Amino acid sequence: MSSFLRPAIEGQDQRASESQYRFVSSHLAIAPPVSVVIPAMNEAENLPYVFKTLPAWIHEVILVDGNSTDDTVRVARDLWPGIKVVKQRGRGKGDALISGFAACTGDIIVMVDADGSADGHEIVSYVSALVSGADFAKGSRFANGGGTDDMTPVRKLGNRVLCAVVNAKFGARYTDLCYGYNAFWRHCLDKIDLDCTGFEVETLMNIRVVKAGLRVQEIPSHEYVRIHGMSNLSAVRDGLRVLRVILKEQGKRRTGRRRPPAFAPGAARGEVS
Repeated sequence: MSSFLRPAIEGQDQRASESQYRFVSSHLAIAPPVSVVIPAMNEAENLPYVFKTLPAWIHEVILVDGNSTDDTVRVARDLWPGIKVVKQRGRGKGDALISGFAACTGDIIVMVDADGSADGHEIVSYVSALVSGADFAKGSRFANGGGTDDMTPVRKLGNRVLCAVVNAKFGARYTDLCYGYNAFWRHCLDKIDLDCTGFEVETLMNIRVVKAGLRVQEIPSHEYVRIHGMSNLSAVRDGLRVLRVILKEQGKRRTGRRRPPAFAPGAARGEVS
């Protein structure tokens, strides 16, 4: 059994261990602190659905506020006392995530969208994959056990084509490419050096973890329909941005020594205030 993932011993003095272990259940405890990063802009109506699924054992939640004009920040603070709010100074999802990652103090970082499409109960599967040896736990809607309720046929086709291009050009074995529910050890940030401000940041991460030789494990994940509001995604515009990232990365040297592929698709069922 992993040194990071241990069963809780019945009768053990919990108070003596709380500083080292976070109890997931009466049978399971983890040692690494987990930070959850949620980029949000005008998502006040969706945040209750997001926060109600987040596990209580999370070390910290970081909300990156993209200059919301609604009650996003107030609602977040009401729902999760002690939440860390980062005021985004730039624009775009990539910029928001980079700002949130910089504010994290946990050893493990989890990316969660604020539109209610992600189920926080799945976080334990991501963390389990990481403490079992993976460097990067990548959510997949198309791995065995995953699914999506919020993807048009055009977007699904585009994702499949772009995913095939990345697999062919970088030696990956992804089943999903453009999905924002991922988790990784914080030290991975030093190896992937994110420098992208838009939606295509997810593709950039997926490419650079492969180029850096990091161990990737896909986690089956179910994407739900956005609950309130309209998505800013555009299949054609964002697809072209993703393609440009792929072509640009193809021309760059690898950032680390390449290991043999270590994919396991579907194996694991700013300003701070």
